[in-house]
Amino acid sequence: MKFGEPLMSEKLKFAFYWGATCGGCCTAILDIDEKILEVAEIADIVLWPIATDFKYKDVEEMEDKSIDVAFYNGAVRNAENEHLAKLLRQKSKVLVAFGACSCFGGVPGLANMSDRKGVFERVYKETQSTENPDFVTPQTSTQVAEGELTLPEFFDTVKALDQVVEVDYYLPGCPPPVPLIANAIDAIASGNLPPKGSVLAPTKTVCDECPKTKEDKKIKEIKRPHEVIIDPEKCLLEQGILCAGVATRAGCEAACPSVNMPCRGCMGPTDGVEDLGAKLLSAVASILNPVGEDIEEVIKRIPDPVGTFYRFSLPVGYINRKIMKEEE
Repeated sequence: MKFGEPLMSEKLKFAFYWGATCGGCCTAILDIDEKILEVAEIADIVLWPIATDFKYKDVEEMEDKSIDVAFYNGAVRNAENEHLAKLLRQKSKVLVAFGACSCFGGVPGLANMSDRKGVFERVYKETQSTENPDFVTPQTSTQVAEGELTLPEFFDTVKALDQVVEVDYYLPGCPPPVPLIANAIDAIASGNLPPKGSVLAPTKTVCDECPKTKEDKKIKEIKRPHEVIIDPEKCLLEQGILCAGVATRAGCEAACPSVNMPCRGCMGPTDGVEDLGAKLLSAVASILNPVGEDIEEVIKRIPDPVGTFYRFSLPVGYINRKIMKEEE
């Protein structure tokens, strides 16, 4: 199969896999409602762990490129995620990064502000809900009476899918909006695919889709949503609420701003932007105009700069993780 050629000479083979993710992307596939019946008509699903009992060995035994399209959602957090990413790349003609975690690293990618040691200490030692005085942590191999038990290696760094294998298409969102999923399925079924490497979403920004009025182009102060009575008709950014819509790709129909919640950037950057966080930071800096207050004091009101500007995209940023000091 070549990109742009019809895929429907015979029934297609689809694969769905989830890596480091919440599972919402797999559920979003079901949100296409009756269109799932069309998927069943055009394709056989050969892997879908959330819904059916397929085994990895079933995929390993398939011929290379025997899967027409694999949809991989979730970041690459551990050795199992990495193995399946490479396996599905080997077995698939087309590999789609499905959802923000796969496309950019997503919320799991914020763990790049630490490393495996720091994550384990937080989860298995410091957390109040965990009673673990001996600080027992997961091991890749443990011997029990019945034999050896194994777990995937937990990596220091969370990666987006294309940092591990080559990706053919990107379908962003947390989860991808249902209309975009439906459009992608139609494009695959008809063979009307865009050039390899394309993002299957509009090129404009969330601001372009947002129905709120935009008048004052300056931010006089920064506020968190709970600190202000939001004017539902006015741009959130102009009300001092940091909204990523100004730098984020459209396609969600401004779902969050439409209900008075700021965009967090799950659709990723628009074409030509390599670092969403840097672009958003630049946009905010260009319109920040505090009145009667030092700008440094205004900036201090951003409680979580990394989580604000890189909530979904830290692993693919120019600086994609915190530099951890090696122990002597």
